[in-house]
Amino acid sequence: MNKICVIGVGLIGGSFVRGLKKANAVDFVCGFGKTEDSLRRAKDLGVIDAYTFDISEAVEGADMVIIATPVDSIKEVLSLIKPYVSESTIISDVGSTKLSVINSAISVFGELPARFIPAHPIAGKERSGVESSDANLFNNKRVILTPQENSDSDALESVTNLWQSLGAKVETMSAKQHDDLLAMTSHLPHMLAFGLMDYLINNNPNAIDYAAGGFKDFSRIASGDSVMWRDICLNNAEEITKHIEDYQKTLNKLSTLIGEHKSEEIERLFNEAKLARDSWLSKRH
Repeated sequence: MNKICVIGVGLIGGSFVRGLKKANAVDFVCGFGKTEDSLRRAKDLGVIDAYTFDISEAVEGADMVIIATPVDSIKEVLSLIKPYVSESTIISDVGSTKLSVINSAISVFGELPARFIPAHPIAGKERSGVESSDANLFNNKRVILTPQENSDSDALESVTNLWQSLGAKVETMSAKQHDDLLAMTSHLPHMLAFGLMDYLINNNPNAIDYAAGGFKDFSRIASGDSVMWRDICLNNAEEITKHIEDYQKTLNKLSTLIGEHKSEEIERLFNEAKLARDSWLSKRH
């Protein structure tokens, strides 16, 4: 890529272009955003080469525009870039929900542009901001692309190659399948962590003073960006609420087993959970 425009130079957007620079996959990166402080820090850190508040200048001559803003703002961003992107420009995003992004693009453009390739890197940190960006963040991490029937094959190949240059494992699936899977594996765990903190705050705020390593591990993701997670909830509400309700059934089952002192059943449930997690961990190493 000769030029990439990154809109939203935070943890994910910053890590994406840092990785591309490390892989010598891009010559010039222009940042665009709302606050000069964060853009200036990104330039000082060498994450971007320049920044501007003129969207026409930001996307002019760009081979690719990568949108790394909260999902609830993507429709606004697409409206901003629409008058200035050429038919040859690849557009992609890093949003944690995909149906909402596709629907936003259709709302703005009338259809999903053929060179718009929706993407979601399954990676992150509990800390946000360009200061936390990391060129190796996506190494050995999955990146899911959700192209549509009209997607341009060359654009899909280019986006795939870029992510692979960062060491990512790229795969494709439907947007609906993505949103359902991520609601289970990412969105639900965050809801549990946020819910646990809310439960403690409202029942006994001092209880946290007695928490140990297990609590620290479980609650870590409650330090995530509240605006980003609010937007994810609103944009994947159907799938998230479905899995919260299904998870409540599991909690009810466990509560019943404990209340009835079903020793063998409790141990079996715990052991099955342990084996499943141990198997998952072994596949990651």
